[in-house]
Amino acid sequence: MKHIAAAALAAALIFLLAAPVMAIDAAPALSAQAAILVEADTGTVLLEQNADEQRLIASTTKIMTALVVLEQWEDLDTSVTVEAAWTGIEGSSMYLTAGQTVTVRELLYGLLLASGNDAATALACVTAGSEEAFAALMNEKAAALGCENTHFANPHGLNAEGHYSSARDLVIIMAAAIENDTFREITGTVSITIGENTFTNHNRLLWECEGVFGGKTGYTQAAGRTLVTCCQREGMTLICVTLSDPDDWTDHTALYDWAYGAYTNSDVLAEAAWTVPVIGGETEEVTVTAAEPLYVLRTVEQDVTVQFTLPSFVYAPVEAGQTAGQATAYVDGQEMGTVTLVCTQTVGQTEEQSLTLWEKIKSFFGWMEGNIYTLP
Repeated sequence: MKHIAAAALAAALIFLLAAPVMAIDAAPALSAQAAILVEADTGTVLLEQNADEQRLIASTTKIMTALVVLEQWEDLDTSVTVEAAWTGIEGSSMYLTAGQTVTVRELLYGLLLASGNDAATALACVTAGSEEAFAALMNEKAAALGCENTHFANPHGLNAEGHYSSARDLVIIMAAAIENDTFREITGTVSITIGENTFTNHNRLLWECEGVFGGKTGYTQAAGRTLVTCCQREGMTLICVTLSDPDDWTDHTALYDWAYGAYTNSDVLAEAAWTVPVIGGETEEVTVTAAEPLYVLRTVEQDVTVQFTLPSFVYAPVEAGQTAGQATAYVDGQEMGTVTLVCTQTVGQTEEQSLTLWEKIKSFFGWMEGNIYTLP
């Protein structure tokens, strides 16, 4: 999976708050009361339905619980002695017993695979001292991520006043969580044995739906079935959220199959290269390529237009990595991204004299608009 750098992730999450919906025909009908499907790297919304409604989210809460724990603990192999107050919590459980010794890491597995409410309580208490204090950390993190319709009252997701989120905010939280390698490892684990208990991940799409590599299930009678999953096929990562959905397994699978058939996200400059003449150099020209990938999300029927700007020539010496110009991609006239073009090799100078001021001025203004071309 292509990871997003921290700054790029923050930009993508902010973009998601007001991202345009790129819609095409034949999207599958859903059983969910609220839903959203998002391309993770760009934040582009492919489908949404009541995505900003504040709703009960049940155990999908535990995505944020895990994210906060992972940010608070440096050593996940720290041992914890289970207190009686952390056991016997209503709902799903990893069957902790008073006096048992477990590690923070094992509690995280119990949290995300078994959806243990006891594991959530234990993690909250050993991390922040109490469930209330831990919920405050969860709310601080939600605010930092830009969630506008989220408030946590506990770490496990049992129904409580002031405990809610939205489909869009859950995508934002999940996008942040999957940037953490440990979270990705745990949420993608099918089963694990801890002590005498073997836990199988409640997210059956891990083995039933191609490309699904993580997620979190949830259910209470009031919330209904809630599900957050993430999927990667052909280099494109999608995050799907459904809330109050009696047929969530079917809906997530149908949405992924539809989206991967309808959209593509590719590096449109992966094989692009240009040459620029070099004056006074050991070679007559220098090769220019994109400094980084330029990924463009589009429907399979749309063409990408790329416009590039390069100098008509450069003077030696030229350094590898030296900026040479830029390229901008457009889909249906809408700008999709710009990258810097750089020289790929060093070219030494053969002339003894350095450039005069006038030559430098001519070089600076000697830009040419490159040909506009269309990528299939």
